[in-house]
Amino acid sequence: MLKRASQIESQLVSWRRDFHLHPELGFQEKRTARIVANALTDMGCRVQTGIGRTGVVGELGSGLPIIAIRADMDALPLQETNAVSYASTIPGIMHACGHDAHTSMLLGTALLLSAEKLNGTIRFLFQPAEEVADTEGMSGAPRMIADKAMQDVSVVFALHVSAHLPVGQIQISSGPSSAGVDTYRGVIIGQGGHGGRPHETIDPFYLVAHVILALNAIVSRRLDPFEPAVVSIGSLHGGLAENIIPEKVNLAGTIRFMDINIQKQIHEEIRRAFAITRTLGGDYELNFEIGTLPMINEPRVVRLISQIAADLIGEENVLPRDEGMGAEDFGCFSDLVPGAMFSLGSRVEGEEREHHNPNFDIDERCLPIGTAILAETALRYLQNGGLLD
Repeated sequence: MLKRASQIESQLVSWRRDFHLHPELGFQEKRTARIVANALTDMGCRVQTGIGRTGVVGELGSGLPIIAIRADMDALPLQETNAVSYASTIPGIMHACGHDAHTSMLLGTALLLSAEKLNGTIRFLFQPAEEVADTEGMSGAPRMIADKAMQDVSVVFALHVSAHLPVGQIQISSGPSSAGVDTYRGVIIGQGGHGGRPHETIDPFYLVAHVILALNAIVSRRLDPFEPAVVSIGSLHGGLAENIIPEKVNLAGTIRFMDINIQKQIHEEIRRAFAITRTLGGDYELNFEIGTLPMINEPRVVRLISQIAADLIGEENVLPRDEGMGAEDFGCFSDLVPGAMFSLGSRVEGEEREHHNPNFDIDERCLPIGTAILAETALRYLQNGGLLD
C-alpha cells in the first residue's frame, strides 16, 4: 500500500492544495463536500451527501463487517500568513489544523481501496464542523451520528497530522488520547454606579476577582491531582467607561477532562465558584455548553494500527502519544464502537508551524504515508473477518 500510495502522491497533493486554497468553516463546507462526493462517485463508491448537514458518506464493498474511516473537512477563522502558491484565497479563513490533508488522505484511501476485492464494507466519513458547534451545541460528529452514519459499524479509526512529529513517524497509545471539552459562560451581576462612589455599588469586578481565584483553584485544590483536567478562562468583558462601575461582567472559559466523573465534579465546582458572588451581595447566571466526549483509543484497534504502521514505516517509527489536553470530537464515534486515532508526522523541518496558527503548514510527504496506513488497516481488518486480536 505504501508503494501504491506513493504512486498517487501528486493527486494527494493536488487535492490537499485545492482544499487549502478554498477553505470553508464548519457546517459551510459545500464546495469541499461537492468535490469529495464527485471524486467518490468517480471511484465507484455509493455516496450520500447532506449527512450531518454538510458531510459526505461514501461506501465500498458490501455486507458485514463495516469499518468506518473518518476525516474532518472544516477550516478555521484565521488570516493565513504563508507566502505559498496554495495559500487561502478566502479572507479570514484558512486550513490551520490540517483538515485539508485529512480529507485528501481519505480520498486517497478510497482510491486505493476501490481497486480491491473487499470482504465487507468500508465506509468513508467526511465530517463537517470538527472545530465548531451549532446553535444546539452539536459539532459535526454527533450530527453525522444522528443521521445514521455509524449504523452497523463495528470499528472506526482516523488520523490527525502533527506539527510536532517528523514525517515518517506516527504516535498512538491505548486509553484516553484527547480530552472531553465543555464551555462555561457566566454573568457576574452587581449593582452599577459612579466610579467615585464605589460604596454605593456592588462592584462586579470585585465579585469576579473572587470567582477567578476560585476557578483557578479547582484543579489544584478541589480535584484529585492524579486526574488530568483543565479549567481555563478565555473571555472577560465588562464596563464601557473608566468612571462607571458596571452592573455586569461576562466571563467564559473552557474545561477539559478525561473522565466523565471528573467532568461532573468540575461543573459542580464551577457553580460553587460563581456562588461566591451571592455571599458578597451580588448574583450570577451560569450556563454550560456540553461539548465532546474524551477520545478513548481501544487497545485492540491500537494494536492493529500499530502493527500495520510498523510493517510500513518500521517499528522504531511507531511511538507512544504525547500527553496533552487537546480535544477532538472523534470521541463521539469511538464512544459507540471500538476505535482509535493516530497522529501522523507532518512537521515542516526547521520552521515553527503550530496548529491553529496563521502560518500553519505541513510537509506534504506525509500524505502517502497516512493514506497507506489507513488503507492497509481497513483492508487487513476485513481480511481478518472483522476480528480484532
